[in-house]
Amino acid sequence: MSPKFLKPKSMSPEAALAPARPFKIFSGSSNLILAEKIVSQLGQKLGARKLNMFSDGEIQCEIHENVRGLDAYVVQSTCNPSAQNLMELFIMGDALSRASTRSLCAVIPYYGYARQDRKVAPRTPITARLVADLITTAGYQRVIAYDLHAGQIQGFFDYPLDHLFPSAVASTELVNRYKGKPVTIVSPDAGGVERARVFAKFLDAPLAIVDKRRSGPNEAKAMNLIGEIKGRTAIIVDDIIDTAGTLCEAVRLLRQEGASGVVAFASHGVFSGPALERLKAAELDEILITDTIPLQEDFKELKNLTVLSVAPLVAETIRRIQRNDSVSALF
Repeated sequence: MSPKFLKPKSMSPEAALAPARPFKIFSGSSNLILAEKIVSQLGQKLGARKLNMFSDGEIQCEIHENVRGLDAYVVQSTCNPSAQNLMELFIMGDALSRASTRSLCAVIPYYGYARQDRKVAPRTPITARLVADLITTAGYQRVIAYDLHAGQIQGFFDYPLDHLFPSAVASTELVNRYKGKPVTIVSPDAGGVERARVFAKFLDAPLAIVDKRRSGPNEAKAMNLIGEIKGRTAIIVDDIIDTAGTLCEAVRLLRQEGASGVVAFASHGVFSGPALERLKAAELDEILITDTIPLQEDFKELKNLTVLSVAPLVAETIRRIQRNDSVSALF
């Protein structure tokens, strides 16, 4: 049985109408399916471009449309292979800015390197800032990003960044299923409390926190639970499922503390390393993710996996930008 892909719905009746200013949307190769959904929501087609790769791995880009005087958007998640996808984003930005676009916006559903947002040890980089600087150098003048790992990354850019929140994608789905039922929203670590608190407000539910100690990259050990979970359904809210180590430790702890059911929502299904085996073995009733990263074929065998689409939210954001309407009103 394949995972459930929930069909995207327009954010407003006006979403398919032509915006006030002409624009074109282009896509790199990282997530063409999502890009197609976004342009479909806006009644458009993807801009014509050609990406070539030389035998040594060097990337070449050609824009096959006139974009002079137009607002241009490039949809590109910087997921695996992150180096290639980042270079595509940079090169397409340079090509479009040299083609005399009126403005240029990077639409980054998944912002790679966001977990390296500060120095955590001596002589380490702040790679999230480096990526932001390279995006700027490539010619972009605006960024649309979905659920950044850390809010302070917005400050790495000296021009507008529209930060799209996961509550706009998942809250309706969770409210329809769990509103009025005995549920507790769980943050898998202290850093995710703010994100989890938003979902708790939507569901009018209490909040719990897992005290997580990390010993290294992709290594986590859940230690204690702060909050009441016994006899309740725990809904874990996080931004990323990578190797699923943090999630599975949290599930083990919640079951141990008496949770009657455990559901997980994460904005980005990175799914690397032993993630598939861990998720199969975890006592999870359901896993909800979004389509910011294309779902790997192996993960389609997970019967308890549901994929929500961010396309309506991104499309509505673009529509509002083009009409000079408020983006914050979406949240």
